[in-house]
Amino acid sequence: MILLIEAIDKLFLIYMIMIFVRILGSWFPEFQGHTVMRFISHYTDPYLNIFKRIIPPLGMFDLSPIVAIFALQIIESVIKSLLIRIIL
Repeated sequence: MILLIEAIDKLFLIYMIMIFVRILGSWFPEFQGHTVMRFISHYTDPYLNIFKRIIPPLGMFDLSPIVAIFALQIIESVIKSLLIRIIL
């Protein structure tokens, strides 16, 4: 059980890092065509686009990635709580 929770921790951590790299990469358009950025965009954009549709940008500030990260942390907590309740 502990191994499963640790695996979930690692997967969510990797995905959050990918989101951060995606956000930072969006500030540098010359990196958008790079293979790593295309890979990261392919896996993070569908999730981030959910929040971009709900929360429009405020001028040049896009707050949707912040909300997406908070939502991801809540989802992780819920999944881990459910697993702990199932085991106990």
